[in-house]
Parts: sequence; C-alpha cells; structure tokens
Amino acid sequence: MANQKPNRSADASAGPSAGRKFAYAPAPESRAVVDLAPSYGLFIDGEFTDAADGTVFKTVSPSSEEVLAEVARAGEADVDRAVKAARKAFASWGALPGAERGKYLFRIARIVQERSRELAVLESLDNGKPIRETRDVDLPLVAAHFFYYAGWADKLAYAGYGRDPRPLGVAGQVIPWNFPLLMLAWKIAPALAAGNTVVLKPAETTPLSALFFADICRQAGLPRGVVNILPGYGDAGAALVAHPDVDKVAFTGSTEVGRAIARTVAGSRKKVTLELGGKAANIVFDDAPIDQAVEGIVDGIFFNQGHVCCAGSRLLVQESVQEEVLDALKRRMGTLRVGDPLDKNTDIGAINSAEQLARITALAEAGEAEGAERWAPACDLPSAGYWFAPTLFTGVTQAHRIAREEVFGPVLSVLTFRTPAEAVEKANNTPYGLSAGIWTEKGSRILSMASKLRAGVVWANTFNKFDPTSPFGGYKESGYGREGGRHGLEGYLADAADLTGGPASEKESATHEGV
Repeated sequence: MANQKPNRSADASAGPSAGRKFAYAPAPESRAVVDLAPSYGLFIDGEFTDAADGTVFKTVSPSSEEVLAEVARAGEADVDRAVKAARKAFASWGALPGAERGKYLFRIARIVQERSRELAVLESLDNGKPIRETRDVDLPLVAAHFFYYAGWADKLAYAGYGRDPRPLGVAGQVIPWNFPLLMLAWKIAPALAAGNTVVLKPAETTPLSALFFADICRQAGLPRGVVNILPGYGDAGAALVAHPDVDKVAFTGSTEVGRAIARTVAGSRKKVTLELGGKAANIVFDDAPIDQAVEGIVDGIFFNQGHVCCAGSRLLVQESVQEEVLDALKRRMGTLRVGDPLDKNTDIGAINSAEQLARITALAEAGEAEGAERWAPACDLPSAGYWFAPTLFTGVTQAHRIAREEVFGPVLSVLTFRTPAEAVEKANNTPYGLSAGIWTEKGSRILSMASKLRAGVVWANTFNKFDPTSPFGGYKESGYGREGGRHGLEGYLADAADLTGGPASEKESATHEGV
C-alpha cells in the first residue's frame, strides 16, 4: 500500500543475537538515474527563465555538503510575473470541464510513477532522507494524491461544498523542506482539480524536485501558466503571500512564519490554510503490545530524521511498563543505521541543513542543562555533512524545553503517567495540536482517549500513516484548515461569501463568467 512505510531492520528480540546490528554490505542506489544540470531557472508561464535581477543561490546535498546545482532566486518582480501568468491561465483553466482537468492530473500521476526512481534519488540527494523512504513512502504517496484528486475533478458538485462550487483563482503556495515533493502534491493536486492555477515556492534548501516537477508539467502538456515554480528565500514567499492578486494562500512550515502569514492576510478576502508545527504525544499503556509499540515509537520519531511536523516527539509511557518499554526501545535504537541516504540499508539520513543541525544540537544541550538524562546508541557519524545520532531523554518534565518546543529532529522526550486522565492532561499540555498516538489493546480506551485529545489526527496502534483520502491538519498553534481527502478541496473552492462584495470579488465574478 502507498501509505505503508518500509520495514526497518529487525531487532532479533530472542536468542543470542538479540539487540545486535547485522553487518550489511553497502547497497547504494545509483546517482546515474538523475541527470542534474549545472543550473536551473524559475518556471514561469511554461518556461524556465532567469530571475529578473539575475540572482542565484546554490543548493547543497546535506549528506556530503556537495553543491548539486545553481538555482535562480526569485524576487518580488518574479513573483509578480508568475502571478500574472497564473491569472491569465486561470481564465481558460478554470472554465475547462472537470473531466478535462482530471485528464491532466491522471497524466501527471502516471509520469510521476514512470519517473519515480529518478525522483526518489533526487529527493534523497537534495533533502538527505534515506532512499528507502523516498522510494517506498514519498513517491508512491505523491502519485496517489494526483490520482485521487484527478478523480474528484469532475465530481466537485458532490464534494459537499455547494451544488455549483467554483475555483477561487490563483493559489499562492509555500512548502517546507522536509517532504518537498509530497508537500507539493498535497497542495497542487487539489488546487488544480478545483480549477485554480498555482504559484508555488519550494524551500530554499530543497528546490530541485519542484523544478523537476515543472518538467513533468511540460511533459504532461499542462497549459502554460497553470503551474509556476519560484525557488527562493523567505522574501519571495512573503511577496507571494502579500500579492494582491493571489486569492488563496496555503502554507506548511513553522508556527512563527504561520503567524506572520496570518497577520499579512488579515483583513483581506484571501482564503488561508496553515499546517504548522507539532509536539505530538505517543501514549503507551500497560496493556500495549510492547514490540509493536516500540516499532511505532521508532517510526514516530526517527522516520525522516524526525523532520516531521506530526512526529511523536513526546513518549508518554505508563509507569508500570516504563522500564520494559525503555529497555526494548534502546535495543531497537541500537540497530538503526545512520549514514549515506542513497544506501538502501540506511535507516536515518542526514539533517537537512547546518542551521537545522544547530537548532537540534542547542535544544539537546538545553535538555541536559535542565537535568534530563540523555542517551544515544553508539553511532559512527560520517565526517562530512550534517548528522545527529538518534537520541532519547529520560527524566523529562513538562517544564523542559525539549518537552515543550518542536525540535524537528531525531530527539525523543520520555515522560510517564499513571492514569488515562493524567495521560490526557499531559498530552494536551502543549500549544500545539497536530497529532497523537495511542497504544493499547482496548478499543474502548482508544475511543475514549481519542475523544479527549486535542489533536487533528489520532493514530491507534500505529503512527505516521497517511493516505490521500484522509484529511490532515491541526488545532491551536498547529494551524487551521485541512489537506487531503474531500476536505482538502474546501480551501480551493469558492462559496457565496467569496463571490460577493469588494474589488477582489468583482474580479472573481468576471473571471468566472461562463464557468
């Protein structure tokens, strides 16, 4: 299934080899499947072009610090060009029958599948995550999202958002570096299915897969201007969000930037979806299947080096099984392999950037300074690149920074509880509300806990499972709006309020004539 993560190396829990790491010969994926050009431009109105001021930046592989390519850096003038191209394309794209739009999305999904090996290697090179994750998780989900929303394109009247739902216009989308191609799919697929055009800004540390996707759009014959890709820094994202001709803003990233976006669009008629930070609690009860729970804990925090907004970074374990769970968890952590992202045996790849590594390091040091006990397995880290060993902290209180702040790295904080009520209280004691996990054999306990946890997604006896048919989003400082599923269409469709009053509405009404 597309939403299944790859099985990690087994921890032989019985017999004389228990807890040992098997000796694996390197099994590197070939870089030759990716043809990297020395430089890349912005993708505006169906063509690759230089930035208006000629500015460029370098994108670096985090596992080796090797410069992969030089990329044009978008500025305010480029944002304006792209938005104008998207607005022009919207007149015909928004009027296209849904079945015809769906054909383009189906075509994109098939090309993604055909080029999945190339894209998986590219993503591992530019992002640092293991090839087994890009190959077996990210790329299948990217294709699945385009397939799913292709099916919705001619069924919007049955999505539950009015009998005659209409596209908003131009969507400005800003995506993070942790799942570059997957976050692109989460945003572009529903936007195009609903009839909108797109200007997307990828993260400055991971621009390459978005630019390869631009080539896929051309390969699929997508009309010019329907999708525009603007690599750049925060100033380009800010200009896109503030542009007066953008009708919809979708952002995935930090809560700090999300707040700035909310302030920028306040008072405007722009629709906004924000998917922000998280500090998820992974709750293990005394009746949980320990081996299964340990696998869920490992996948919950060490998948993608912990660069996951919904990572289970707080482990809440019932006191009576704390010692058993921690012993099993440490044995399992001792089998994890950290290293070359292109090696198919690698479990944990490189940290995405020097800046992120510095943040993870600072928070881990703060955990020690505040009295928590730090533990990490023996781990030989590569000499080049950005690396951090899988780490857990015990003796953590709710006052510790590592229990309150989003680390966004392979760092797990362990807390304990005695009763379900205490578990709920501790799990909800956070400004975030994105996700949570529950491990127990009692179905009634799962339902009771899930109804009390303030989290947008609650997993039961699993963690980090995603599917294009299921909505995803949070509460509180984790943002608002939903992406994925039928609910993911709502943010890209206009209701009666969107089409009445004000200059922007007049523009929309004129654009929608004949739709």
